[in-house]
Amino acid sequence: MQPQRHVPLAKMTSLAAGGAAETLYTCTTAEECTRVLDGLHDEQLWMLGYGANVLISDRGLPGVTMLMRSHDIHMEDDLLVCDGGAWWDDVVRYSIDNGWWGLELMSAIPGGVGAAVVGNIAAYGQAVASTLRWVEVYDRTLHATRRLNAEELGLGYRYSLFQTPEFKDLVILRAAFKLSRTPVTELVYQTAIDIALEISADTDTLDGRRATILETRRRAGSLWDYRRPDENMRTAGSFFRNPFVSAEKAEELMAYDETGRSSELLRKMNLVHGGDQKRVSAAHVLLAAGFQRGQSWGPVRLHPDHILKIENTGDASAQQIYDVAEHIIQTVRDRLSIELVPEVRFLGDFS
Repeated sequence: MQPQRHVPLAKMTSLAAGGAAETLYTCTTAEECTRVLDGLHDEQLWMLGYGANVLISDRGLPGVTMLMRSHDIHMEDDLLVCDGGAWWDDVVRYSIDNGWWGLELMSAIPGGVGAAVVGNIAAYGQAVASTLRWVEVYDRTLHATRRLNAEELGLGYRYSLFQTPEFKDLVILRAAFKLSRTPVTELVYQTAIDIALEISADTDTLDGRRATILETRRRAGSLWDYRRPDENMRTAGSFFRNPFVSAEKAEELMAYDETGRSSELLRKMNLVHGGDQKRVSAAHVLLAAGFQRGQSWGPVRLHPDHILKIENTGDASAQQIYDVAEHIIQTVRDRLSIELVPEVRFLGDFS
Protein backbone atom coordinates (compact mmCIF):
# COMPACT_ATOMS: atom_id res chain seq x y z
CA MET A 1 0.00 0.00 0.00
CA GLN A 2 1.41 3.36 -1.05
CA PRO A 3 1.15 6.34 1.31
CA GLN A 4 -0.17 9.72 0.19
CA ARG A 5 1.64 12.93 1.08
CA HIS A 6 0.23 16.24 2.32
CA VAL A 7 -3.42 15.22 2.05
CA PRO A 8 -6.07 17.78 3.14
CA LEU A 9 -8.17 16.34 5.97
CA ALA A 10 -10.94 18.90 6.47
CA LYS A 11 -13.41 17.14 4.15
CA MET A 12 -12.74 13.87 5.97
CA THR A 13 -14.19 15.25 9.21
CA SER A 14 -17.71 16.15 10.28
CA LEU A 15 -16.62 19.67 11.30
CA ALA A 16 -15.06 20.25 7.86
CA ALA A 17 -12.07 22.09 9.28
CA GLY A 18 -8.36 21.50 9.80
CA GLY A 19 -5.13 21.07 7.91
CA ALA A 20 -3.38 18.27 6.04
CA ALA A 21 -1.84 14.93 6.91
CA GLU A 22 1.90 14.83 6.31
CA THR A 23 1.57 11.13 5.38
CA LEU A 24 -1.74 9.30 4.97
CA TYR A 25 -2.50 5.58 4.76
CA THR A 26 -6.02 4.34 4.02
CA CYS A 27 -6.49 0.74 5.18
CA THR A 28 -9.42 -1.30 3.87
CA THR A 29 -8.78 -4.48 5.88
CA ALA A 30 -7.49 -5.22 9.36
CA GLU A 31 -4.59 -7.05 7.74
CA GLU A 32 -3.61 -3.91 5.81
CA CYS A 33 -3.65 -1.96 9.04
CA THR A 34 -1.34 -4.52 10.62
CA ARG A 35 1.09 -4.37 7.69
CA VAL A 36 1.28 -0.57 7.85
CA LEU A 37 1.76 -0.62 11.61
CA ASP A 38 4.48 -3.28 11.26
CA GLY A 39 6.38 -0.90 8.98
CA LEU A 40 6.27 2.05 11.35
CA HIS A 41 8.90 2.72 13.97
CA ASP A 42 8.92 5.87 16.09
CA GLU A 43 6.76 7.96 13.76
CA GLN A 44 3.97 9.94 15.35
CA LEU A 45 0.71 8.13 14.59
CA TRP A 46 -2.80 9.58 14.37
CA MET A 47 -5.82 7.25 14.11
CA LEU A 48 -8.55 9.15 12.29
CA GLY A 49 -11.25 6.64 11.38
CA TYR A 50 -14.20 8.58 9.96
CA GLY A 51 -13.47 11.99 11.50
CA ALA A 52 -16.86 12.20 13.21
CA ASN A 53 -15.71 13.29 16.65
CA VAL A 54 -12.45 15.18 16.09
CA LEU A 55 -11.16 18.68 15.51
CA ILE A 56 -7.89 18.71 13.54
CA SER A 57 -5.51 21.63 13.89
CA ASP A 58 -5.18 24.02 10.96
CA ARG A 59 -1.47 23.21 11.11
CA GLY A 60 -2.24 19.64 10.13
CA LEU A 61 -0.95 16.38 11.52
CA PRO A 62 2.79 15.61 11.36
CA GLY A 63 3.96 12.04 11.00
CA VAL A 64 1.55 9.32 9.89
CA THR A 65 -2.25 9.48 9.81
CA MET A 66 -4.18 6.26 9.33
CA LEU A 67 -7.73 6.05 8.01
CA MET A 68 -9.24 2.72 9.09
CA ARG A 69 -11.89 1.78 6.53
CA SER A 70 -12.08 -1.98 7.03
CA HIS A 71 -15.62 -3.35 6.97
CA ASP A 72 -15.76 -7.02 7.97
CA ILE A 73 -18.78 -7.84 10.17
CA HIS A 74 -19.85 -11.39 11.00
CA MET A 75 -21.30 -13.61 13.74
CA GLU A 76 -19.32 -16.24 15.65
CA ASP A 77 -22.01 -18.08 17.62
CA ASP A 78 -23.58 -15.30 19.74
CA LEU A 79 -20.63 -12.95 19.32
CA LEU A 80 -20.76 -10.23 16.69
CA VAL A 81 -17.16 -9.72 15.53
CA CYS A 82 -16.26 -6.65 13.47
CA ASP A 83 -13.26 -4.72 12.26
CA GLY A 84 -12.19 -1.63 14.16
CA GLY A 85 -12.60 0.30 10.92
CA ALA A 86 -16.20 -0.76 10.33
CA TRP A 87 -18.79 2.04 10.30
CA TRP A 88 -20.63 1.72 13.61
CA ASP A 89 -24.13 1.99 12.19
CA ASP A 90 -23.36 -0.77 9.67
CA VAL A 91 -22.64 -2.98 12.69
CA VAL A 92 -25.93 -1.97 14.35
CA ARG A 93 -27.90 -2.55 11.14
CA TYR A 94 -26.23 -5.96 10.69
CA SER A 95 -27.27 -6.98 14.20
CA ILE A 96 -30.86 -5.82 13.67
CA ASP A 97 -31.17 -7.44 10.23
CA ASN A 98 -30.07 -10.74 11.76
CA GLY A 99 -32.39 -10.54 14.76
CA TRP A 100 -29.87 -9.76 17.49
CA TRP A 101 -30.61 -7.41 20.42
CA GLY A 102 -28.12 -5.28 22.35
CA LEU A 103 -27.01 -2.48 20.01
CA GLU A 104 -30.29 -1.17 18.57
CA LEU A 105 -30.58 1.91 20.83
CA MET A 106 -27.16 3.07 19.61
CA SER A 107 -28.38 3.26 16.00
CA ALA A 108 -26.85 5.99 13.80
CA ILE A 109 -24.12 7.13 16.17
CA PRO A 110 -21.52 8.36 13.66
CA GLY A 111 -18.01 6.93 13.60
CA GLY A 112 -16.14 3.66 13.47
CA VAL A 113 -16.06 0.69 15.82
CA GLY A 114 -12.60 1.58 17.13
CA ALA A 115 -13.76 5.06 18.09
CA ALA A 116 -16.91 3.58 19.66
CA VAL A 117 -14.78 1.47 21.97
CA VAL A 118 -12.30 4.25 22.77
CA GLY A 119 -15.15 6.57 23.77
CA ASN A 120 -17.43 3.87 25.21
CA ILE A 121 -20.25 5.46 23.26
CA ALA A 122 -23.74 5.32 24.75
CA ALA A 123 -27.27 6.39 23.89
CA TYR A 124 -30.79 5.93 25.25
CA GLY A 125 -29.73 3.41 27.89
CA GLN A 126 -27.24 1.28 25.97
CA ALA A 127 -23.46 1.59 25.94
CA VAL A 128 -20.59 -0.24 24.26
CA ALA A 129 -19.61 -1.51 27.70
CA SER A 130 -22.97 -3.30 27.98
CA THR A 131 -22.13 -5.89 25.32
CA LEU A 132 -18.39 -5.61 24.51
CA ARG A 133 -16.52 -8.81 25.27
CA TRP A 134 -13.03 -8.34 23.81
CA VAL A 135 -10.88 -6.30 21.47
CA GLU A 136 -7.96 -7.34 19.34
CA VAL A 137 -5.26 -4.68 19.35
CA TYR A 138 -1.95 -4.07 17.63
CA ASP A 139 0.70 -3.20 20.22
CA ARG A 140 3.21 -0.80 18.65
CA THR A 141 5.64 -1.46 21.50
CA LEU A 142 5.68 -5.22 20.94
CA HIS A 143 4.97 -5.07 17.17
CA ALA A 144 2.39 -7.79 17.75
CA THR A 145 -1.35 -8.30 18.06
CA ARG A 146 -3.02 -9.38 21.28
CA ARG A 147 -6.51 -9.71 22.75
CA LEU A 148 -7.84 -7.75 25.71
CA ASN A 149 -11.04 -8.61 27.53
CA ALA A 150 -13.54 -5.81 28.11
CA GLU A 151 -12.83 -5.95 31.85
CA GLU A 152 -9.26 -4.82 31.15
CA LEU A 153 -10.32 -1.61 29.37
CA GLY A 154 -11.51 0.47 32.33
CA LEU A 155 -14.82 1.26 30.63
CA GLY A 156 -16.84 4.05 32.25
CA TYR A 157 -18.97 7.03 31.28
CA ARG A 158 -17.62 8.13 27.86
CA TYR A 159 -14.29 6.64 28.94
CA SER A 160 -11.83 3.83 28.37
CA LEU A 161 -8.16 3.33 29.10
CA PHE A 162 -7.50 3.92 25.40
CA GLN A 163 -7.74 7.61 26.32
CA THR A 164 -4.71 7.32 28.63
CA PRO A 165 -0.93 7.29 27.98
CA GLU A 166 -0.86 3.69 29.20
CA PHE A 167 -2.78 2.58 26.10
CA LYS A 168 -1.42 5.12 23.59
CA ASP A 169 0.49 2.48 21.61
CA LEU A 170 -2.51 0.17 21.17
CA VAL A 171 -4.56 0.25 17.96
CA ILE A 172 -7.95 -1.48 17.89
CA LEU A 173 -8.16 -3.93 14.98
CA ARG A 174 -11.29 -5.91 15.90
CA ALA A 175 -13.99 -5.98 18.55
CA ALA A 176 -16.52 -8.59 19.68
CA PHE A 177 -19.96 -7.98 21.20
CA LYS A 178 -22.14 -10.55 22.95
CA LEU A 179 -25.69 -10.14 21.70
CA SER A 180 -29.03 -11.73 22.56
CA ARG A 181 -32.01 -13.20 20.73
CA THR A 182 -34.32 -11.43 23.21
CA PRO A 183 -34.50 -7.80 24.41
CA VAL A 184 -31.81 -6.85 26.94
CA THR A 185 -32.58 -3.15 27.49
CA GLU A 186 -35.88 -1.46 28.25
CA LEU A 187 -36.49 1.78 26.36
CA VAL A 188 -37.12 4.32 29.14
CA TYR A 189 -35.82 7.60 27.69
CA GLN A 190 -38.89 9.80 27.59
CA THR A 191 -38.10 11.78 24.43
CA ALA A 192 -37.73 8.55 22.45
CA ILE A 193 -40.87 7.07 24.01
CA ASP A 194 -42.87 10.16 23.02
CA ILE A 195 -41.59 9.99 19.44
CA ALA A 196 -42.34 6.27 19.21
CA LEU A 197 -45.94 6.97 20.15
CA GLU A 198 -46.13 9.80 17.64
CA ILE A 199 -44.83 7.75 14.71
CA SER A 200 -46.61 4.55 15.81
CA ALA A 201 -43.38 2.57 16.16
CA ASP A 202 -43.54 -0.72 18.05
CA THR A 203 -40.60 -0.51 20.46
CA ASP A 204 -41.00 -4.18 21.32
CA THR A 205 -39.45 -4.93 17.91
CA LEU A 206 -35.94 -4.27 16.65
CA ASP A 207 -37.19 -2.43 13.56
CA GLY A 208 -39.52 -0.31 15.67
CA ARG A 209 -36.73 0.64 18.03
CA ARG A 210 -34.42 1.56 15.19
CA ALA A 211 -37.10 3.70 13.54
CA THR A 212 -37.68 5.45 16.87
CA ILE A 213 -34.00 6.20 17.45
CA LEU A 214 -33.43 7.37 13.89
CA GLU A 215 -36.32 9.82 14.14
CA THR A 216 -35.21 10.97 17.60
CA ARG A 217 -31.69 11.63 16.34
CA ARG A 218 -33.00 13.30 13.19
CA ARG A 219 -35.02 15.79 15.22
CA ALA A 220 -31.97 16.51 17.38
CA GLY A 221 -29.83 17.17 14.30
CA SER A 222 -27.68 14.16 15.18
CA LEU A 223 -27.59 12.24 11.90
CA TRP A 224 -24.28 12.30 10.03
CA ASP A 225 -22.95 9.90 7.39
CA TYR A 226 -19.45 10.11 5.94
CA ARG A 227 -20.79 8.80 2.61
CA ARG A 228 -23.02 11.86 2.15
CA PRO A 229 -20.97 14.81 3.43
CA ASP A 230 -22.87 17.44 1.48
CA GLU A 231 -26.14 16.48 3.19
CA ASN A 232 -24.78 16.87 6.71
CA MET A 233 -24.49 19.73 9.13
CA ARG A 234 -20.93 20.55 10.06
CA THR A 235 -20.87 19.50 13.70
CA ALA A 236 -19.22 16.81 15.78
CA GLY A 237 -22.36 15.97 17.72
CA SER A 238 -22.57 16.92 21.38
CA PHE A 239 -19.32 18.79 21.98
CA PHE A 240 -19.17 18.37 25.77
CA ARG A 241 -19.66 15.51 28.19
CA ASN A 242 -22.39 15.69 30.80
CA PRO A 243 -20.67 16.85 34.02
CA PHE A 244 -21.04 15.28 37.45
CA VAL A 245 -22.23 17.76 40.08
CA SER A 246 -23.72 17.76 43.57
CA ALA A 247 -27.38 16.86 44.04
CA GLU A 248 -28.12 20.47 44.97
CA LYS A 249 -26.39 21.82 41.87
CA ALA A 250 -28.21 19.27 39.70
CA GLU A 251 -31.57 20.56 40.94
CA GLU A 252 -30.47 24.14 40.29
CA LEU A 253 -29.36 23.37 36.73
CA MET A 254 -32.48 21.41 35.83
CA ALA A 255 -34.48 24.57 36.41
CA TYR A 256 -33.06 25.79 33.08
CA ASP A 257 -34.71 22.97 31.14
CA GLU A 258 -36.75 24.29 28.21
CA THR A 259 -39.00 21.28 27.63
CA GLY A 260 -41.32 21.72 30.60
CA ARG A 261 -40.54 18.25 31.97
CA SER A 262 -40.66 17.63 35.71
CA SER A 263 -37.51 17.40 37.83
CA GLU A 264 -38.35 13.75 38.50
CA LEU A 265 -38.43 12.95 34.80
CA LEU A 266 -35.25 14.95 34.14
CA ARG A 267 -33.44 13.04 36.88
CA LYS A 268 -34.55 9.79 35.23
CA MET A 269 -33.27 11.00 31.85
CA ASN A 270 -29.96 12.07 33.44
CA LEU A 271 -29.66 8.55 34.85
CA VAL A 272 -30.25 6.98 31.43
CA HIS A 273 -27.81 9.26 29.60
CA GLY A 274 -25.08 9.58 32.23
CA GLY A 275 -25.46 6.62 34.55
CA ASP A 276 -26.19 8.86 37.55
CA GLN A 277 -28.90 11.36 38.41
CA LYS A 278 -26.16 13.82 39.40
CA ARG A 279 -24.53 13.67 35.96
CA VAL A 280 -26.56 16.52 34.50
CA SER A 281 -27.11 17.51 30.89
CA ALA A 282 -24.36 19.75 29.61
CA ALA A 283 -27.12 21.57 27.70
CA HIS A 284 -28.58 22.73 31.03
CA VAL A 285 -25.10 23.85 32.08
CA LEU A 286 -24.67 26.00 28.97
CA LEU A 287 -28.10 27.56 29.43
CA ALA A 288 -27.37 28.29 33.08
CA ALA A 289 -24.10 29.96 32.09
CA GLY A 290 -26.00 32.32 29.78
CA PHE A 291 -25.42 30.74 26.38
CA GLN A 292 -28.26 30.54 23.87
CA ARG A 293 -29.23 28.28 21.01
CA GLY A 294 -28.08 29.80 17.73
CA GLN A 295 -25.54 32.08 19.43
CA SER A 296 -22.73 32.77 16.98
CA TRP A 297 -19.14 33.90 16.82
CA GLY A 298 -18.53 34.69 13.16
CA PRO A 299 -18.81 31.41 11.18
CA VAL A 300 -19.11 29.35 14.39
CA ARG A 301 -22.37 28.96 16.28
CA LEU A 302 -24.29 26.86 18.78
CA HIS A 303 -26.82 24.93 16.76
CA PRO A 304 -30.33 26.50 16.89
CA ASP A 305 -31.95 23.17 17.78
CA HIS A 306 -29.27 21.65 19.99
CA ILE A 307 -27.14 23.94 22.11
CA LEU A 308 -24.49 21.26 22.69
CA LYS A 309 -23.55 21.14 19.02
CA ILE A 310 -20.88 23.60 17.92
CA GLU A 311 -21.45 24.15 14.21
CA ASN A 312 -19.20 25.33 11.41
CA THR A 313 -21.69 27.40 9.41
CA GLY A 314 -19.32 28.17 6.55
CA ASP A 315 -15.58 28.30 6.33
CA ALA A 316 -14.62 28.40 10.01
CA SER A 317 -11.05 27.47 10.78
CA ALA A 318 -10.29 24.78 13.32
CA GLN A 319 -8.74 27.45 15.53
CA GLN A 320 -11.98 29.47 15.50
CA ILE A 321 -13.96 26.40 16.57
CA TYR A 322 -11.39 25.61 19.24
CA ASP A 323 -11.52 29.19 20.54
CA VAL A 324 -15.30 29.04 20.92
CA ALA A 325 -15.03 25.76 22.82
CA GLU A 326 -12.40 27.23 25.13
CA HIS A 327 -14.54 30.34 25.66
CA ILE A 328 -17.49 28.16 26.68
CA ILE A 329 -15.33 26.09 29.05
CA GLN A 330 -13.88 29.19 30.70
CA THR A 331 -17.25 30.94 31.01
CA VAL A 332 -18.85 27.88 32.64
CA ARG A 333 -15.88 27.60 34.99
CA ASP A 334 -16.08 31.25 35.99
CA ARG A 335 -19.87 31.49 36.37
CA LEU A 336 -20.78 28.05 37.69
CA SER A 337 -17.54 26.51 39.01
CA ILE A 338 -18.18 23.52 36.75
CA GLU A 339 -15.48 21.96 34.61
CA LEU A 340 -16.77 21.00 31.16
CA VAL A 341 -14.82 18.28 29.38
CA PRO A 342 -15.02 18.04 25.57
CA GLU A 343 -16.22 14.81 24.00
CA VAL A 344 -14.52 15.93 20.79
CA ARG A 345 -10.84 14.98 20.47
CA PHE A 346 -8.43 17.78 19.54
CA LEU A 347 -5.72 16.49 17.17
CA GLY A 348 -2.57 18.51 16.53
CA ASP A 349 -1.42 21.85 17.88
CA PHE A 350 -3.77 24.71 18.73
CA SER A 351 -2.86 28.20 19.93
